[in-house]
Amino acid sequence: MQQLRARTAAILAVSLAVLVAACGGSAATPGASTPATTAPAPSAAASTSTGGVPGPLDDAVTVRFGVFPNITHAPGLVELADGGQLSKLLPKATLQVTSFNSGTKAVEAMFSDAIDITFIGPNPAINAYAQSKGDAVRVIAGSTSGGAFLVVRPEITSAADLKGKKIASPSLGNTQDVALRAWLKSQGLSTDKAGGGDVSVVPQENSQTLETFIAGTIDGAWVPEPWATRLIKEGGAKVLVDERTLWPEGKYVTTQLMVARKFLDANPEVVKRILLATVQAVDYVNANPADAQKIVNAEIEKYTTKKLKDEILSTAWANLTFTVDPIASSLKKSADDAISLDLLKDPGDLAGLYDLGPLNEILKALGKPEVGGL
Repeated sequence: MQQLRARTAAILAVSLAVLVAACGGSAATPGASTPATTAPAPSAAASTSTGGVPGPLDDAVTVRFGVFPNITHAPGLVELADGGQLSKLLPKATLQVTSFNSGTKAVEAMFSDAIDITFIGPNPAINAYAQSKGDAVRVIAGSTSGGAFLVVRPEITSAADLKGKKIASPSLGNTQDVALRAWLKSQGLSTDKAGGGDVSVVPQENSQTLETFIAGTIDGAWVPEPWATRLIKEGGAKVLVDERTLWPEGKYVTTQLMVARKFLDANPEVVKRILLATVQAVDYVNANPADAQKIVNAEIEKYTTKKLKDEILSTAWANLTFTVDPIASSLKKSADDAISLDLLKDPGDLAGLYDLGPLNEILKALGKPEVGGL
């Protein structure tokens, strides 16, 4: 793994030098990491960008990052790994990375000033924006699309067969829970927050869902990868709904990058490097899937003490699309569904949730397509 990371770091360093040189400048040499207790605004000299592509920022800063030890967060795990893309662009930064298993917990951490920025699902981001009346958070990039499925027992062949059954979701009101309930509603099947209705929706942690499915106490689950693949391979489940089939061009946001607004306002140059690192990480996982899977699995082991089986990882990986496009239209649809299900109070206009200007500056400088908000 050390050799892999060393090779990855070398490739990324060369790539950065090429990118900056192409814009008329030269890449700075990363220095040793220096601890810092605050995150001051970068100096004017250090914050200079060349041709729209920011070079390494040679200031001592602290960035408190949140990430989930899950393959749907693969670009973030690669970006934040030792020797990853962010360490090259913030060479003197102290990166404090906190692992979360719940978007609600990540939002609570941001609201309590425990983290500055996090990879997160769409519905927790909507909730954070609504709770703060549009003031506290901004989505600044995408990361991952796809990778959610309704998997069920083999004898279930249609929506009608779900009546009277128990179906799990990761947590009440989370992204997959809303998708499940909205789809059931579209099929004429009712649910409620207490587990009643035509179909009993049972919110529980994904690891518990695998156990309860194998034990026979639930009949299926709407879950993200790799849990869908694990339910299929380890529990004998089958796919009833691939969520990609419900969206235009099969695209919907699964993971995006959200920052505390006060950190964004105070540290614009730091955020630019984070965004460039995210672009590079997405490019890397798309161009080097085998190596990226090894890095991601090592990071998952670091945070959970357990790796995924290679077969599970590679199968689940194929169901994901990695992109910096936050696919804002799908977030809006998810919000509308949550409102109709009485799982979310109307947050009003969600256009203000997005601040994609810095990302689009970088994408334009790199000759990549820009992305849109609402």
